[in-house]
Amino acid sequence: MTGPVFRTPLCELLNIEYPILLAGMGSRGLATPPSLVAAVSQAGGMGVVGGSGLTPEELRNQIRETRKLTDKPIGVDLILPAKVAGGAGNTRSEVREQLKADFPQHVAFVEELMVQHGLEQTALDNEFVVANTSGERGDTPGSNQKNMIQQQVDVIMEEDVQMFAAGLGDPSWVVPMARDKGMTVMGLVGSPRNAMRQIEAGVDIVVAQGYEAGGHTGKIANFPLIPQVVDAVAPRPVVAAGGIADGRGVAAALSLGAVGAWVGTAFLVSKECAIHDTHKRQIVDGESRDFEISRTYTGKTARMFRNEVVEAWMEADLDPLPMPFQKILMDDFNASARAAGRLEVHSNPAGQAAGLLNDVRPAADIMRDLVSGAVEALDSVRDRVTTS
Repeated sequence: MTGPVFRTPLCELLNIEYPILLAGMGSRGLATPPSLVAAVSQAGGMGVVGGSGLTPEELRNQIRETRKLTDKPIGVDLILPAKVAGGAGNTRSEVREQLKADFPQHVAFVEELMVQHGLEQTALDNEFVVANTSGERGDTPGSNQKNMIQQQVDVIMEEDVQMFAAGLGDPSWVVPMARDKGMTVMGLVGSPRNAMRQIEAGVDIVVAQGYEAGGHTGKIANFPLIPQVVDAVAPRPVVAAGGIADGRGVAAALSLGAVGAWVGTAFLVSKECAIHDTHKRQIVDGESRDFEISRTYTGKTARMFRNEVVEAWMEADLDPLPMPFQKILMDDFNASARAAGRLEVHSNPAGQAAGLLNDVRPAADIMRDLVSGAVEALDSVRDRVTTS
């Protein structure tokens, strides 16, 4: 990408031209398809594959397809084992049986939602190991197969990947393997306390993600969060995430002490992004207030478009179940919505930055405007402020 000089220490660390990274969003590969990951890297940033929800072979294919499109640095983001409900089964089928036995009201509520929206029950066909409930590597009760997360990490170590990001959980067991491969490790956090845990785990870079972000997010907004994390982990570099959709947001993040930006929602409305057009329209047409925090689809707090299903759960007498029960329950609802072409009631995780987005554009154009907008914003501050 030919454009202005715009570099921070992050560029040297990751061998990229501009300090902007594509957020490694999940959605079973749809949010970060190879074409989008490659486009961001080709434009001078770092494209990141969202590995959450992909089987190991699907993840391998995503990486290899991306490599056909770019030889620039890329990363992969995974959600690592964290706190899940004790006693949960290891496969979708096991958890489904537990749901019927232990949470019949929740099952009945979702079945009624399906009837209301004209959906036929469709079970997600991905029969993977749901969670290692001990939170420890290599301890999968009742099974000789490797934990799904271990298999995904093994794929990353075997493929041509320059950065690993832990979207949730403890990456300490991944760090030594990444070091051996010369790979940079990042950890996403929503609080200064979690930032220190990531430092103890050995990450190279901390991503401070504010309350404004789409998907799983914390409770602290970016303006107080970023400087607190910067102070807590110094001299380790910090990348800002959440609510950044134009160059002004990038410039603000740098002013708060970050060395780069982790951008998600802005790229969801890129032409290369493979999420459904219905979801892109919800983002482009929506206002910031239309994207709310809810546990509806996963059991963990996540920001998403407030559709009729989110509203139904908010108004229900039932609280969403903890992870992984709620996720398995609603994964099947989402599968039913997809099968019926009813994407307006399917989950659409996106951030408050949606209020800044007005159209669908190529990723290269989005990157160009993030860079030029940041340069203009920084220059504008210099023009408007007199110091001595």
